[in-house]
Amino acid sequence: MSDHKQPDLARREFLGRGAAAAAAGVVLAPGVMLYGVAQAKPADEPVSSKVRWGMLVDTSKCSNGCNACVDACNKEHGLGNETHSRDTQRTQYIRKVELRHKFTGATHSLPVMCQHCETPPCVDVCPTGASFKRADGIVLVDRHICIGCRYCMMACPYKARSFVHEALTDQRPHTPRGKGCVESCTMCVHRVDEGRQPACVEACAADGSHAIIFGDLNDPSSEIAQRVKTYASSEIRADLGLNTGVRYQGL
Repeated sequence: MSDHKQPDLARREFLGRGAAAAAAGVVLAPGVMLYGVAQAKPADEPVSSKVRWGMLVDTSKCSNGCNACVDACNKEHGLGNETHSRDTQRTQYIRKVELRHKFTGATHSLPVMCQHCETPPCVDVCPTGASFKRADGIVLVDRHICIGCRYCMMACPYKARSFVHEALTDQRPHTPRGKGCVESCTMCVHRVDEGRQPACVEACAADGSHAIIFGDLNDPSSEIAQRVKTYASSEIRADLGLNTGVRYQGL
């Protein structure tokens, strides 16, 4: 079961009229073509708000030349095989970002993906409810009702969402993707619901870096909860008050 919260109707009606007006001038979504349907969780095992899935990235262990997490994500979700007229249109659920302190010159390399906010701006602006947050904190896109308006892409302060411009092939059954849809990091929800680690976390550990920890932020006995409690961690754009599910240590 997914935690679809009913949006504010007045706001939805307003945004819906805006989307309709835009559609009168241009085609926003030329059609959604999906390979199968990915079930987020078995119907007899609903997700619960008692759990808050999250990630903690230790930037001191993340090397600027390492792309293990990016490569694993691309392989897991079948990304990077698209044929685009521009490379800037290629989808990446995770991208590596290099930060440099303007005073000290200190540099940090860190992966940036959907931050799985507690109050996600992408969900607030979506006119159809396609962008939604599960009860366990994972933010997703329902491709079946995404109209490709891209309001969520404009609202996301992390530039974590991409738009599928062209028809796709060689898709993964657990990650249905479609032309005309918006997509982003799913925190490997198909793995999480099976009790497994996200692909990026698994690859980072296999590479020997162990820079990314995944777990339940609400479970005081979990490694991630203990680390967040013991060591200082940061949110990207903490000033926005979004209470992100992805935290960074060492920034």
